Amino acid sequence: MLTLGINAAYHDCAAALVRDGHVIAAAEEERFTRIKHGKRPVPFTTWQLPYHAIDYCLAEAGVRMRDVDHIVYSYNPKLLMPAGNMEPEVVLPLEPSKAGFGPNGESPWDALFLSYLVNAPRQLLDGLPHHLTSARWEGLSLQHITDRWVNLDHHLSHEASAFLAAPFEDTAVLTLDGRGERTTTSYGHFHEGRYQRIKQIDLPHSLGLLYEEVTRYLGFLHSSDEYKVMALASYGKPIYRDQFREILTLDEEGGYALHPAKLIERFGPARRRGEPFTEQHQNIASSLQYVLEETALHMAQWLHRETGSSNLSMAGGVALNCVMNARIARDGPFEKVWVQPAAGDAGTALGAALYVDYQRRAGPRNWTMEHAYLGPAFSDEEIERFLDQSHLNYRKLENVADEAAELLADNKVLGWFQGRMEFGPRALGARSILASPIDSSMQARLNGLKDREDFRPVAPVVMEERAVQWFDGRGAASICAPFMLFVYDVLPHRAQQIPAVRHIDGTARVQTIRRDQNERYYDLLAAFEQRTGVPVLVNTSFNTRGEPVVCTPRDAVESFWSSPLDALVIGSYLVEKPR
Repeated sequence: MLTLGINAAYHDCAAALVRDGHVIAAAEEERFTRIKHGKRPVPFTTWQLPYHAIDYCLAEAGVRMRDVDHIVYSYNPKLLMPAGNMEPEVVLPLEPSKAGFGPNGESPWDALFLSYLVNAPRQLLDGLPHHLTSARWEGLSLQHITDRWVNLDHHLSHEASAFLAAPFEDTAVLTLDGRGERTTTSYGHFHEGRYQRIKQIDLPHSLGLLYEEVTRYLGFLHSSDEYKVMALASYGKPIYRDQFREILTLDEEGGYALHPAKLIERFGPARRRGEPFTEQHQNIASSLQYVLEETALHMAQWLHRETGSSNLSMAGGVALNCVMNARIARDGPFEKVWVQPAAGDAGTALGAALYVDYQRRAGPRNWTMEHAYLGPAFSDEEIERFLDQSHLNYRKLENVADEAAELLADNKVLGWFQGRMEFGPRALGARSILASPIDSSMQARLNGLKDREDFRPVAPVVMEERAVQWFDGRGAASICAPFMLFVYDVLPHRAQQIPAVRHIDGTARVQTIRRDQNERYYDLLAAFEQRTGVPVLVNTSFNTRGEPVVCTPRDAVESFWSSPLDALVIGSYLVEKPR
């Protein structure tokens, strides 16, 4: 049975294909179109389905669209309709709050949004770009699509992306994001093969929307720049935590309520883009982060009491906050915490496909997400052909790991393009920029190379069996963090050896790697350790100037030549710039 999952409602458009419980492929549309987040997150773009990502998934499986048994869209417009009414209705707030939501959580955009969503099956047929009208799409009819079309609750898609991918047979489930149809937060339990949602919180109460509002107040360009606020928070002190506790209040049932933020009234004029960050800005970010962690811990404690599970699985865009995740893992009641690597809306495509497959197949859960390498790969033959067509000087490496490690030990910065592309926002050793962590100036050099704010940290990758020798596992025998979604303290006696990856608060957003997850990446770390005694590298995403992470050899070469990268290791080939 083939099940195709699609996300396109708001942003981070993506597609995923599941065959009998196993994930064949998953990719985000932005990697193909080179448009960050796939499209603008407004209702007028709902028709922009992830055609390129879908086409890739079909090609990876060697199937046609007409072979797909179920097409699952990770948003259910019926949940926005008044009870008993199957047609979209204009529902405007009677007294709109400053957050833009009415008394029932509706926004002025909902009615327009619905008019696009109900036509999504037709758009899959009519909106197909001409250059994708290959044999994979021939012979389709609207009836064929509508017969197989399923609209799935947005938060159920998030939930399924967690409990059907996590390495647990019994797990509590917590999802946190900006908004779905109406839900913003959900609590559940996967037990004995069945999932039950225990509780949910609806609009206008939303942790994600509060974080977005503060992000805009602090003058960041996009509402999706919340991770920059998280980085900025480490430079401040949470002296405004009581003010944020007035905005975000907790209840005894593990929930919370959001009250008007009134940030300008509380803190003065918003920061204008381009203005310097002041101590007050840092303290606002720190206070927001503090109260977010406090709230998430409160939710986790309640959920643990309700489920009795030893494990917690998380998804939703807020679950990309690795500092919050570490706080839950460190101070919370669960023995193990797992976070979906594509926790944002892209992951709902995966969750939607997994859920419908699991329900319709009524078979066992037979897949675990051990890695995120689910996107396109390119053979050495394809790479060499492109390099020849581009008239580039290159050479084939006899031992990729050894020769690349030699360059890194010489303090060169490498573009690293290997194997299948990652699914989700983190570069995990397939489409990465790599560097030595030994030189303290490397962080500033990489931020300059990528045109990033100077307060933003860069992350380390370390061999899994070496991790506790370099980072504080708080007494654990090992650290397992393959998706770079938790922070750990750098051990004090190691701090001077890897200063480039140590944030101002002493932490690092760690990725661990085993050889069975990514052989060439692991071997590179081992070769670097042989030369330097350090089994750690700086790993940041292979993109520059705010573009999406590279996907194809062309993307990699263009990014390489338009940035100060020293060398490009692409497949088995090395491209260097003239000295």
